[in-house]
Amino acid sequence: QVQLVESGGGSAQTGGSLSLVCSSSEFTGRDYAIGWFRQNPRGDRSPIACIYNHNGATDYADSVKGRFSISRASAENTWNLQMTNLKPEDTAVYYCAGGYYVRDCLTLGSASFGYYGRGTRVTVSA
Repeated sequence: QVQLVESGGGSAQTGGSLSLVCSSSEFTGRDYAIGWFRQNPRGDRSPIACIYNHNGATDYADSVKGRFSISRASAENTWNLQMTNLKPEDTAVYYCAGGYYVRDCLTLGSASFGYYGRGTRVTVSA
């Protein structure tokens, strides 16, 4: 059972930056992916960024492309989501997700991932 824990949420002003961290227990093998989802105050949950461990490729939702960056951190089993140029519409609860044999995470969404953290809240004020 893979366990995921998010950290680093908080508040920022429009145009500011925040960095989220996802720490996981160890995955088996190389073919897995880490994704970030967010759930807005209306309750809509959607994928925003993914990184595929087997080839290092990344995917981003159009809403965050060019502003957010997902990467593997130097610490083992840890990944970062660097968020810049934040907007009020980025306000949400952010969830780290993990799954094996994930492909095209943005299209398949939550069906791709079997493991989720509990989430961390991000609030962006105007």
